[in-house]
Amino acid sequence: MVTDWVWSRSQGDDLCWNLSGDMARKALKFASWTSMALAASGGFLYSNKYLDPNDFGAIRVGRAVATTAVISYDYLTSLRSVPYGSEEYLQLRSKVHLRSARRLCDLCCANRGTFIKVGQHLGALDYLLPEEYTSTLKVLHSQAPQSSMQEVRQVIREDLGKEIQDLFLSFDDTPLGAASLAQVHKAVLRDGRTVAVKVQHPKVQAQSSKDILLMEVLALAVKQLFPEFEFMWLVDEAKKNLPLELDFLNEGRNAEKVAQMLKHFDFLKVPRIFWELSTKRVLLMEFVEGGQVNDRDYMEQNRIDVNEISCHLGKMYSEMIFVNGFVHCDPHPGNVLVRKHPDTGKAEVILLDHGLYQVLTEEFRLDYCHLWQSLIWMDMEGVKKYSQRLGAGDLYPLFACMLTARSWDSVNRGISQAPVTSSEDLEIRNNAANYLPQISQLLNHVPRQMLLIFKTNDLLRSIEATLGTRASASSFLNMSRCCVRALAKHKKKNACSFFRRTQISLSEAFNLWQISLHELLLRVKGLRLPRWVSALFCWLFPVSL
Repeated sequence: MVTDWVWSRSQGDDLCWNLSGDMARKALKFASWTSMALAASGGFLYSNKYLDPNDFGAIRVGRAVATTAVISYDYLTSLRSVPYGSEEYLQLRSKVHLRSARRLCDLCCANRGTFIKVGQHLGALDYLLPEEYTSTLKVLHSQAPQSSMQEVRQVIREDLGKEIQDLFLSFDDTPLGAASLAQVHKAVLRDGRTVAVKVQHPKVQAQSSKDILLMEVLALAVKQLFPEFEFMWLVDEAKKNLPLELDFLNEGRNAEKVAQMLKHFDFLKVPRIFWELSTKRVLLMEFVEGGQVNDRDYMEQNRIDVNEISCHLGKMYSEMIFVNGFVHCDPHPGNVLVRKHPDTGKAEVILLDHGLYQVLTEEFRLDYCHLWQSLIWMDMEGVKKYSQRLGAGDLYPLFACMLTARSWDSVNRGISQAPVTSSEDLEIRNNAANYLPQISQLLNHVPRQMLLIFKTNDLLRSIEATLGTRASASSFLNMSRCCVRALAKHKKKNACSFFRRTQISLSEAFNLWQISLHELLLRVKGLRLPRWVSALFCWLFPVSL
């Protein structure tokens, strides 16, 4: 604009033009030298591990926008000319899902931090998202980035004010595990105690808010292209939960709260927190060894009964959800360990990573109790009523199937009556792809408390499937017991007379007795005791022909 203006002046301004041209050449020369210097500096810093291209916002944004655009274009063009619902359409859709899932996984691995956290969340929704996505994104649990020891030392120095060698007798350079937001190292304190040191990745805090804003913009853009899909629920969850997960002091408080809340379970171990050496980015915990909850070989070698562990998990999470309304929402196998107690020899569950909890309101918790009671005891009117109270609307049959990971036919016949079969499990997974728009709509309309409950349910079912205990009805019966207790507790709290409280207590005891009797009958049926008695009778009193 400046040169155009100078050129349009009279000939008397030729001197100004020459000066402008000279200044432009100097500016261009200066910019060239500056660019060369910056490039050389950048190359030096990168080669010396001081600078990572992923730290540049433009690169992270460009990568995310490009991936979203490619995935959207693939869906818009690949399925356009194929008849909807045909065999060809289903096969092609599966291929598009798989390509898109791989692109999304690559994006999460490249941008790291918040992107990996959100990808892990999606990978946990086994019965809500297409299998191509969940199976592909599951690898993110084992592909989280590692911070260098230089970065670990820097965080500890900044937060604790001392060098590692001044705080610990020994500190393992190789982390025990790395997650999207932090990694854990084994160390020995000066007094000889062995501890686990959780150290936050240094760049996550600064990048997280920008990443969430970027995801919000992309989710809105996808909604414009595909109005039937709603992904704002995912962004809202990240926006709400990520700041809490990045505060390790909050995680320590959660650990102590759940340990106190479930202290009556002698099978549960929550590592103790060392507050004197903990900050928002560094958390010191008691070091506890064990095998991952999905490691059947470890359990067999240590003679740990998988059915007992599955039962323990069911009791623990039913208590958290229905009775206390304070729920550990990240029970993937890396966060749930098992071991034989060193003193008693009994099987023990070790619960780790307490950064992500869901606090349920009393209204939500009671409606959820009523809904599960209705599901377990085949009260279909109750299923409809309480599903709609929880935001399902006319999609209540789909909502019930999403909650139970069972078909609508099984829900009608009673989920505690008929064990889940491999064919039904496959049907549910296939329906996740067929009903994806409706599932997306439901996830966007149910209370936000419901979203992490869905994730927790799916993670627990995945563990049960690995252990081979998913066909058992014991988990439903444990849930029913907790529902009875929770509802009775609420009624007694609002009762205005001793007689009414006594009446509620007697009703509670009777309902719990009914559940125990039902469980006994199921065990007898499973043992085929009547057939054994019949065979014994025939052997004792043979009939001669």
